[in-house]
Amino acid sequence: MKRYTAKTADPDEIVAELLHGKGAVLISGLFTDEQVAEARRIVMEYSAEADKVTHFQGKAAEEGRINLQRRVWNLLDKGAVFSDMATPPAIMAILRKFLGTEFIMGSIAANRILPDGPGQEPHVDYPYWDFYKSESHPVGLNSSFPMNAQVSVLLDPFTKESGATAYVPGSQKELRYPKESDNFYDNCEQMLGEPGDVALFYGVAWHCAMPNNADHDRSAVLINYLPKWVKPLEDMPAALSQEFLDAASPDLKQLLGFNYPYPEILDQAKGGNTEGRK
Repeated sequence: MKRYTAKTADPDEIVAELLHGKGAVLISGLFTDEQVAEARRIVMEYSAEADKVTHFQGKAAEEGRINLQRRVWNLLDKGAVFSDMATPPAIMAILRKFLGTEFIMGSIAANRILPDGPGQEPHVDYPYWDFYKSESHPVGLNSSFPMNAQVSVLLDPFTKESGATAYVPGSQKELRYPKESDNFYDNCEQMLGEPGDVALFYGVAWHCAMPNNADHDRSAVLINYLPKWVKPLEDMPAALSQEFLDAASPDLKQLLGFNYPYPEILDQAKGGNTEGRK
């Protein structure tokens, strides 16, 4: 897994790595220790009880340990630090090359895996996450152009012991759901890093959280980015106050879909499209 800093994160090089290389990179130096500590404090507060929907539970559901994997949704409404984590300039520059200049955010949530948490099943991410039902997706759909990018902002040490996210390098080149015959655990690498590091990957790479065998939590902020025309996972504008929306930065308004406001009731729309081809 190639490693970069905010200064060395060249968008063209990283886009090539996401599409044609291992499918994942690590970038450090995007956030201060204070930002990471504040984000972690909020995540701990809101995940004190396991009462929010999660997914890809794997053995946790089978063994009655769902409470050891906890989600916190709608992070934008829970602290200004998460708006900063969604829009670092280095990540925005990479994603404008990868997903198009008007990409949006599909979700921003936190995943907290407590000690003894068994991790997840290998999977791919939204909007591909039900690709085991390939007949429900368009014929000929492939990974040659991306409809997803995933960012994990690490809030705890991601080590082998704590269950750092595992992925199979190169698996993003072939769009399909992982099968048992792929021997995921024999072929995977782990996204190892320190608090504040960012793992950026193409979400069609087979991946999963691994079991947490450490004596501390393994938490991260998970951000899903999409092309502007893909339906988001979370309805974030509906969950945010008008005051927040009015004060949002241009980058954040783009991520919330304000630049591409479809579907609309076009029978009620006024004026014409002046942005089209002349």
